[in-house]
Amino acid sequence: MTQQDTLHEDVIDECGHDDADSSAPRDTLVRIKENFVDDSTIIDMAEMFKALGDPTRVRIIYTLLQKELCVHDLCIVLDMTQSAVSHQLRYLRNTRIVKRRKVGKTVFYSLDDRHVEEIFAQTLQHLQHG
Repeated sequence: MTQQDTLHEDVIDECGHDDADSSAPRDTLVRIKENFVDDSTIIDMAEMFKALGDPTRVRIIYTLLQKELCVHDLCIVLDMTQSAVSHQLRYLRNTRIVKRRKVGKTVFYSLDDRHVEEIFAQTLQHLQHG
């Protein structure tokens, strides 16, 4: 028996139900299972949360929530090296959290879309409410 099996049994024991005696109607469980998001979406969601799990990236996102900035300005605001900021921006771009806009030789960064702003704002609000 694996550790995961043991954990699964503990959860069953804690809720007081087994497969034959579920607290939810069987059709409800089937509907939830049928409407479950696909594995690819689950992986993308996990990557999004992973990106938000790094304090440096959260600082960058918070800064870009205020104003679109170039790497140089982000370095000044965050007191970080250009290499460190660029590395994090590349990660955030790959997860579609930030986007870039080039004007001449200068590249400006901003949040990718309104959804990113909403996720960040909702998280902040959740933490501040109590």
